[in-house]
Formats: sequence, C-alpha cells, structure tokens
Amino acid sequence: MMIEPITPAARMRGRNDPITSFIRYGVAWTVVVFVPLIAYDLLGITEAFIDPTMINTGIAATVALFLGMYLAGRVLDLPGTRGTVHGVPIMWTSFILVVIVMFAFRTDYSRVMLGYSAAVSTLIAMQLRWSNRTHRQQPFYLVPFGKAMLMEDVEGFPVRKLSRPEIPADRAANIVADFRADLPDEWERLLAKASLAGVPVYHYKQLTESLTGQVKIEHLSENSLGSLIPNQSYTPIKRLIDIVGSLIAIVLTLPIMISLAIAIWLEDRQSPFFVQSRTGMGGRPFRMYKFRSMTSRAAPTGDAAREDAITQDEDARVTKIGRFIRKFRLDELPQLFNILKGEMSLIGPRPEANALAEWYEDNLAFYSYRNIVKPGLTGWAQVNQGHVATLDDIDIKLQYDFYYIKYFSFWLDVLIVMRTIHTIATGFGSK
Repeated sequence: MMIEPITPAARMRGRNDPITSFIRYGVAWTVVVFVPLIAYDLLGITEAFIDPTMINTGIAATVALFLGMYLAGRVLDLPGTRGTVHGVPIMWTSFILVVIVMFAFRTDYSRVMLGYSAAVSTLIAMQLRWSNRTHRQQPFYLVPFGKAMLMEDVEGFPVRKLSRPEIPADRAANIVADFRADLPDEWERLLAKASLAGVPVYHYKQLTESLTGQVKIEHLSENSLGSLIPNQSYTPIKRLIDIVGSLIAIVLTLPIMISLAIAIWLEDRQSPFFVQSRTGMGGRPFRMYKFRSMTSRAAPTGDAAREDAITQDEDARVTKIGRFIRKFRLDELPQLFNILKGEMSLIGPRPEANALAEWYEDNLAFYSYRNIVKPGLTGWAQVNQGHVATLDDIDIKLQYDFYYIKYFSFWLDVLIVMRTIHTIATGFGSK
C-alpha cells in the first residue's frame, strides 16, 4: 500500500483548508479594505465607491494584502518561522511594491487609506502562525512499528501511541507511521481507512524534518521529485538572482569595502585580504576571498592546517578590527565577487577550508553530498546553528545542509535571507 507523504515544505493543511483560506482572506480584506471605504462614505468625506482615487487605493490595498498573505504563507510553512519576524517584512515589501507601481504609472491614491491598510495588514501578518506551532497543538497518534516511535524524541511535540489498529475518536486526530516498515495487515488497513476517511496520515521522517529543519543522515534522501539532484527548475532562476543581487550589493557596499580594506591595512600594514582555497560545487576547488580578520601568519600544513582552520572562542589570532567585522559578517563581503564569478551563490552551504573538508569527509558519512549545490555567502545551517568546531556539531550542521538541499527552493532562500538579516543584527554564532 502506498500513501502519499507530506509535501517538501511539510505544509500541514487543515481538512477544510480551501474554506478556511477563503474565510481568512475574506475577513482580512473586509478589515483592511472594505471598512475604511465604508468609513469614508459614512463620514461624508467622499463617495468612496465611485471616487476614482479611493477605488485605485482599494484595488492597490487588495493586491498588496493578498500578495503579502500569499507570500508570507509560503514562507511560514517552513520550520522555525514566525509572523512577527518573517511575515511582517514580506507584507511591508508587498505594499512598497504597490506604491512603486502606482508612482511609476502616476496613479492617484489616498495616502491616508493606504497607510491604514498597510498598518492593519502588518498587524495581521504579526498574528500569522507558523506550521510547526499549529501542529504542536494537534493530537498525533503513532503507529507503534518501525521508526515512527522516534517522534517521541522531538522536543515539545507531544504524541500518543496507538494501542489498537483503530481510527482515533478525536476529530482533530493525525496519524504518524513509518511507511517503510513492514506493518501487520490490520495496521496497513488502518492507514488506508484513515486516508479514505480524511484523517491526515504522515510519514514520520518528513514530519520530523518539517519540525526540526534537519535531515537525519541515515542515507541519502530523495526530494519530492524522487531525485537526489536538487530542484533543477529553480537553478537558472537562482543564478539570475545571484548575478543581479551580487551586482547590487557590490555597488551598495563598495564604499564600506574600501573603508574596511584601508582600516585593516592601517592596523598592522599587512594585506587586508585573505584568500584561501575552498571546495565548491562538484568538489571543485576555488579561491575564496575574505577580509583578513586575523594576524598574518605562514600557512601551516598537515594536522596543523586543520587546527589552524578552526576558530576558537576568544581566539587570540583575531585582530581588533577583525573581531568587529566577524561579529557583523563584514569579513565575508569580498565573496560577492565569488558569487558574480559563479563560484558561489548568495544562499547555500558554507564552503569549508580544504583541511577541514577532508577531515569531515573521512569521519562523516555522505559529507561530500553537500557539494551538489554551490556554496553560499549564508546558509540554512548558519542561521540555525552558527559557528561550530567539533565533529558532533558538524554532524548537526550537515543535517541542516541536507535539509537545504532536499527542500531547495525560492521560498527557503527567502526565509534564509530574512533570518540572515536578524543574524547579522544580533551577531548570532560569530567568533
């Protein structure tokens, strides 16, 4: 028996999701667009429903609201997201885009009403719930065979074990099973009956991945297309984004890069740049550029090279300026040129020093698989875990990298960009 697993982004939809979505959008539109139009009309300010300016504003607010809710909903399907942190910037962006379009076409609109609509839409975005939290409030019943019982180890995710092959009486019940386990016939029939009855049945592995944002390294795991190769339809779009994004970023940060180069040189009269061979896509080496944040020293060899590549807490090699630029990731700015050259991407697994990469590959299964995509300026592991040094930490980092590869998509990249901004602002994970 085959049961379809949940989607790659693990979108946990309710059973009446189309109706729920219609109601959600309808209520939001009423508060954001219809109420202010009625208020203008009743207060006698203007006949809002025939005034061209008010009609333009109503259409603009509707487009911005629906676009913002749709985009935020896609991002908030991913692990560890919150409306306040991730939904609000998306909603603001939607309204800014609408204003730019109206400005470009010289369309008249009410600034007061659009401001109200943007403010209320922001409040709505703040209340959007992330999929994991919704699921932590729902009852999940485990089929007690195979590896489904591993769900008991997911922190903060209460589950109940089924004792009999019967559909739970709870109307909001969800069932979790190991689809690859050899289930007894009566339990196979339970899963089939549950699916026909509209009870959600989830594969434990994908549910775990959606909750933790990690892919456990038991074996190489296929994506939703049944392939080990990441989504190829997104690859050319991602490259276009890399080219445009890196060009814009270089233009905007060039004064900062020139100032940093001068400051680093003045501190010890040594080269402000650090160039090191790193492993790129397909295992091919490339020369990665950084601003130098440590004292200049001769490149070590052998085991010393591996130790030298690991930055420790309060590392004495880090210079005064280096400590500042490392905290806010400014030392990574020269990698924009690596991205422009096509050696790196804006988003992807961080490239490791060759000495470390060889060590990890000798000790961690499937480590080289992370090189199936371009290394990135920032990545899923960086915004979730920060800087690591031990093999155990690297093992967890690799699980984040595998999650990124498996669920390789525009929406995941959008989430990583927003969380990177938060990471830079807080200095999370820096050493």
